Amino acid sequence: MAELTAYAESRRRVSSRGLRLAVFENAADGPCLLFVHGYPDTHDVWDAVRERLAGRFHTARYDVRGAGASDAPRGTRDYGLDQLADDLFAVADAVSPDRPVHVVAHDWGSIQAWHAATDPRAERRIASFTTISGPCLDHTAFWFRDRLRRPTPRHLAQYLTQATKSWYIYAFHIPFAAPLLWRYWLARHWGDLLRKAEGIEPSPGHPQATLEADAVRGINLYRANMIRRLAQPEFRFAKIPVLIISPLHDRFVSPALAEGLERWAPDLRRETLECGHWGALTRRAAEVAGMIERFVSEIEAEEPA
Repeated sequence: MAELTAYAESRRRVSSRGLRLAVFENAADGPCLLFVHGYPDTHDVWDAVRERLAGRFHTARYDVRGAGASDAPRGTRDYGLDQLADDLFAVADAVSPDRPVHVVAHDWGSIQAWHAATDPRAERRIASFTTISGPCLDHTAFWFRDRLRRPTPRHLAQYLTQATKSWYIYAFHIPFAAPLLWRYWLARHWGDLLRKAEGIEPSPGHPQATLEADAVRGINLYRANMIRRLAQPEFRFAKIPVLIISPLHDRFVSPALAEGLERWAPDLRRETLECGHWGALTRRAAEVAGMIERFVSEIEAEEPA
């Protein structure tokens, strides 16, 4: 194998529950940052953030099941959060077997990473968790219930705001509608929509060449988890340090969803950004990289490797 620079990446396959996940990592020394992408993206969505951190950290990222170069399961149930958490731990064991990883996740990557961060295995395998625009579904269910239990004008406004922002989730549960929309229109215009909605210019890998297939398969993430978790939430606690970065102009995730999060993650730090959902990873990549570096360096200074 050719010698890698600090910024170059090698590619390998990691097996998890019978699937092969495509993993991309660099050869730098130091703590391992494990990046998890959301819907309908691939690992490439982290390019701008990773480039700013790869020289100081060992970075690893992977295409989640059903996306990019990773295998796709056949059934909807195989996209459940338990399976996704197992994938994350399998990748962590492969890229950093002797040292806990620092997980950094966005959108659906954050949703599945929350599931892993609140798993008992996290205390041994995850050193910290940075989450952007992706709540824990169980926490979200209790958040909605709390607003209805105490229906103050402020709580009702928060409830209605998030319910409105989640319009696409309802659409994803309509049989055939969302897959047809992605295949015949949305995939071709995704780059234009990102430009108009958030001022993001297309770049290599974003949108990715596999967008249509990734988006259609990724609908199973919603169908396998949303109704079940929101209807029957579990008490899930993160016993590791958590940093939440909240884009203040997110069209899909209200910053208010993070209110009261200390109930579930006692060691919680907060940051905000003046940007939209994907802007944190593109237009504000330098700021996000700085937040991650400060947070991880702080955690590493607190505990021996």
